[in-house]
Amino acid sequence: MVDVGDTAPDFELRNSTDKKVRLSKMRGKMVVLYFYPKDDTSGCTKQALEFTDKVNAFKKAGAVIIGISPDSVKSHKKFYDKHDLGIELLSDEEKKVLSQYDVWVEKSMYGRKYMGVERSTFLINQKGKVLQVWRKVKVKGHVDAVLEAVKNAQS
Repeated sequence: MVDVGDTAPDFELRNSTDKKVRLSKMRGKMVVLYFYPKDDTSGCTKQALEFTDKVNAFKKAGAVIIGISPDSVKSHKKFYDKHDLGIELLSDEEKKVLSQYDVWVEKSMYGRKYMGVERSTFLINQKGKVLQVWRKVKVKGHVDAVLEAVKNAQS
């Protein structure tokens, strides 16, 4: 399980414009890496819009925001364009990165068990170390808590 103090596992995934993005190329910046279940669902849309609304504050604090889900590049593009998002969305259809970060987990709804993404966020410092981890995230208030953590890490 990836935890505070660990080096964040590196990866390379495609974004909504089908360009490859590698985590290790972000060194020198803080990275807010968040995992979410599905494009264009109510909670995931609200979270993406809240990150987009605060993207300039994150940039000012020296952080970039990356969202990862198992949705396709095509799905990400549609989601990105529909909501005019200002954050990077990466596709992990093979669920390799989701598994590396231990966010591809067994879930249960109405007594039915299934595999899905546990909404989680990792704050990674400029050297690639995990500074903070939020698991089983509730959308309300989360973006503000992450922004506060980014600002505190800078001081």
